[in-house]
Parts: sequence; C-alpha cells; structure tokens
Amino acid sequence: MRKTKVILLSVTAIFAIWSLASGAAYLEWRLPGGLPLGNALAASGLAGLAGIAVELNRQRSVLRTASWVSLGLAVAWLPGSIALAGNLELTFSGDAGTLWIWLTLGIIA
Repeated sequence: MRKTKVILLSVTAIFAIWSLASGAAYLEWRLPGGLPLGNALAASGLAGLAGIAVELNRQRSVLRTASWVSLGLAVAWLPGSIALAGNLELTFSGDAGTLWIWLTLGIIA
C-alpha cells in the first residue's frame, strides 16, 4: 500500500510539474467555481511532493513530523494564495505579490 501511495503521489507531482513547465493550454481551463486548472495542479503538485516525504519517512520520527508540517503548508498554499490575491486567478498587485512569492518559496523549501 505504501509503494502504491508513493507511486500515485509521484505521478501527480510529475504531471503537475510537467504541465506547468510546458505551459500546456489546458492550464487555463476553468474548474467548476471558476478556479483555473493550472492553480489546482500547482497545489496538487506541492501537496504530492509533501505527501511523498510523509510516506517515505519512518513513523514517529522528527522528519516525519516535519513532513506533516510541510504537507499542511502545501495544502494551505492555494486557499492562502487566493485570500492574499483576492481572486481565483492569483493575480497580485503591489506588495501582496512580493509577499506571495516569499511565502511560496518558503513552502517549497
């Protein structure tokens, strides 16, 4: 079961990264509610990478705890980004954009 989870999370993360890096046309498709597919894929890629770290670390270890924190931050990235931008497209203006870049880099690190 653990290997299956890691494989599924890896496929999710790789697909999200490949899609974003290639600038695929479907990234602009709208999901129900108006969220661009690209934003959802970015969030799923971040969560997938963090989920892999959770699965690969031993239970009750400091690294696993840190991995859970990382997963929590990755899951909170999209709602936090939407709140900071004030829109679903994640279009920022002024200092909010700079803050978003630093928060995103902190979550990725």
